Amino acid sequence: MSVGLLLITHNRIGAELLDTATRMLGRCPLPALAIGVSEQDDPDQLKERLRQAARRVDRGGGLLILTDLYGATPSNVANRLDTGSEVVILTGVNLPMLVRVLNYAGLELPALAQKALSGGHDGVLTCPRRHDC
Repeated sequence: MSVGLLLITHNRIGAELLDTATRMLGRCPLPALAIGVSEQDDPDQLKERLRQAARRVDRGGGLLILTDLYGATPSNVANRLDTGSEVVILTGVNLPMLVRVLNYAGLELPALAQKALSGGHDGVLTCPRRHDC
């Protein structure tokens, strides 16, 4: 039983993040799908698309859903998604968060969600500037 991963984001943000992380690691170690949401999407069709995506990645270990912006359509529809499985939804997805998820894909959902949060937080830094180049 592995955790399924859904990235629900504006347009292609999630797809690009997933593609980049997968290329960096050479593979995607858990079932994952990126669903792009646009302002033209019909809410009922979007809800059905998300239900189908959840079924495709759910392997019995629960679902980790990563969205891009709290309070925006992707996180709002994720919060209304009824899958019948255990679900954790995190907003503010970034590449360090996703790489951390993929590196710890064997963890159970609660621990994986904590790794995702720490990756997201720890991956946001102020870079020191070098003036001697």
